[in-house]
Amino acid sequence: MVGAASAWAAPFSHKLHLKLKPECVSCHAAAVDSTRVEDNILPAEGVCLPCHKDAAIRKPAATLLTRFDHKKHLSMGNLAPVILSAIDTKAYLSTPGDIRRHLITKNACAACHRGMEESEEVTKAALPQMADCLTCHSKIDNPFSCEMCHVRGPHLKPATHTPDYLDRHNSKKIPLDKPSCAVCHGRRFTCLGCH
Repeated sequence: MVGAASAWAAPFSHKLHLKLKPECVSCHAAAVDSTRVEDNILPAEGVCLPCHKDAAIRKPAATLLTRFDHKKHLSMGNLAPVILSAIDTKAYLSTPGDIRRHLITKNACAACHRGMEESEEVTKAALPQMADCLTCHSKIDNPFSCEMCHVRGPHLKPATHTPDYLDRHNSKKIPLDKPSCAVCHGRRFTCLGCH
């Protein structure tokens, strides 16, 4: 979604705060029992008051998810080794870039919320990537499987899928990488399946 990053960005130094309280649930205590995406897992104001005179905690940003269970995912422990294994076996459905360096962690939250120890601002970059979810939730039958966790709508298509996408795609005027396509089209998708 174009422009969504600016609506999401908020100044807050996780880098500084993680040095003081290394456990995410020290501040995000509600995550431990959160079973719904609507749950507010931001810190309670009282968590901040021992160090700050006041704390204006903003409401959580709107999300396009309809389902997520922090409690269930936290109960599974550190998922970083699972994501690392998917990368190593080439089952990770995206180009992993530099995420490997963030997956050497004992912090269960940091496996999916990567880079927080370096973060000076809250952005969407700290949220799990779709390929992270697909490491375990691997049944892909788009658009039906997408709508199990996401709000139905045009935002489910990548920004590259403009009205002229098929023409540009067929003329090879846009760079394509099969792992990125597999996020929506599944592990077994082949280019010849459509062409």
